[in-house]
Amino acid sequence: MELLNPACPLHGPGIDPSSLVGSRLVQVLGSWHTYDGCPGDGPVEVWLIDDRDRSTNIASGTDWCLRGEFSGPDDGFDMGDWGRIDVLPVPDETPFAAHLGEPVIGIRQEWEPATGRMALELDFPSGSVRCESWSGDLCVLAVDGPTGPTQPVP
Repeated sequence: MELLNPACPLHGPGIDPSSLVGSRLVQVLGSWHTYDGCPGDGPVEVWLIDDRDRSTNIASGTDWCLRGEFSGPDDGFDMGDWGRIDVLPVPDETPFAAHLGEPVIGIRQEWEPATGRMALELDFPSGSVRCESWSGDLCVLAVDGPTGPTQPVP
C-alpha cells in the first residue's frame, strides 16, 4: 500500500496535500534572503493564500524534506551580518503568478522513506507548479503539464 501523506522524521507529515484540491489561489507571498542589498535567486518559503482564507506554507526543511503546513506568513527579520529575510507579495516572481485566481485541480508528491516529502506538484487548469527540496533549498518551477498521475481525490 502506498502512503498518501509520508512523514518526515524531523517535521512530521505536514498537511495532507489533497486538501488543497478545489481551493482557488488568490495570493502568493514569499520570503527572500537579502544580503548586501541583493535578493537571492528564489524564495526561501512561499505562502499560498486560497479562497478558503487558508495560508499554506511550503518550504525546504533543515533535513532537506519539503515541508508543507497551514500557517500564516512570517513578518521577516534582520539577521545582522548575514542579511535579512523579507516577506512580500510576489505575484510576478514565482511560477504561481500565472495561476492566481485558478483552482487547484490535482496534486502529486514524491518522497523518500528516510526524509519524507521531497516534491509537491500542484495542477491548475493552465499548467502545473512543482515545489521541491534540492540540497536544502526550495525550488519552485513552472511545469507545462502534469508529470505523473494525479493523486486520487475522494
